[in-house]
Amino acid sequence: MPRSVSYKNIILMAVLVAVTLLVMRFTQVGRAHLTPLEAAIKDSLSPLQGGLTRAGETVNKGLGFFSSLGRLADENKALKQQVDQLKGQLYLQEELKQENRRLKELLQYHDQYQSNFQTKVAKVIGRDPGNWFGMITLNLGQKDGIVKNMPVVTPSGLAGRVVAVSDNTSQVMLISDPRSGVGAMVQDTRVPGVLEGTTAASGETRLIDIPKDTNLQRGQVVITSGIGGTFPKGIPLGRIVGVTNEPTGLFKTATVEPFADLNRLEEVLIITTVYNPDIVPSTEGG
Repeated sequence: MPRSVSYKNIILMAVLVAVTLLVMRFTQVGRAHLTPLEAAIKDSLSPLQGGLTRAGETVNKGLGFFSSLGRLADENKALKQQVDQLKGQLYLQEELKQENRRLKELLQYHDQYQSNFQTKVAKVIGRDPGNWFGMITLNLGQKDGIVKNMPVVTPSGLAGRVVAVSDNTSQVMLISDPRSGVGAMVQDTRVPGVLEGTTAASGETRLIDIPKDTNLQRGQVVITSGIGGTFPKGIPLGRIVGVTNEPTGLFKTATVEPFADLNRLEEVLIITTVYNPDIVPSTEGG
């Protein structure tokens, strides 16, 4: 049964094709009038021709739709790449803007104190993961004239001193390192002491060896005293944020928050020459 139906369909399709070709032959361009038979055949086949035309248009539209989907996907990908590039340019522009601001601050600091000492700008290129608040690495070394014990500062205050030098890099011990010791004094009262780092890895420092009868208060500014010969006198160190009595009862200790943001150092100034050696001895090797 299915085979007979299939053969009938094939025969019917062949007849329709033949009739269509015949109609096309009789309705060719150049004839002004159709015979009644031609008109009847054309009218009877017009629904079929319209359906075939609409089907062809639907197929073409479908192919065009899928083609447009491909083009839209490519355009969307290209637009996303452009957006990413623009975002990258904005981030880079902001980074350059911030770096420019920091370098201007360093330049202003250099201009302000150029009569006291000479400096060189250095970039922070490394930190000790096990001693984040203690040691940093700079991109200047012996080839740049850097030697051991040169002070390292920021526009906000003292950062530390050079403790080791290679040809192209130098290691700096920050004032927050427990091994650090800086001759210091309270700015308004001129009370001397020693500023040292703490072991709490908090980035704070403390002023020790202060006589118990000394009046220490929160908010007082601590500066370098120049005693010891490594650091020039008068460099800001930090502000007192707390005062305690030592267990012996003979001295007081003040917790000092450094002015320099030791956790986010990016560029610093290395003091290479001090112009008043009568008050502040030159750095080692200077």
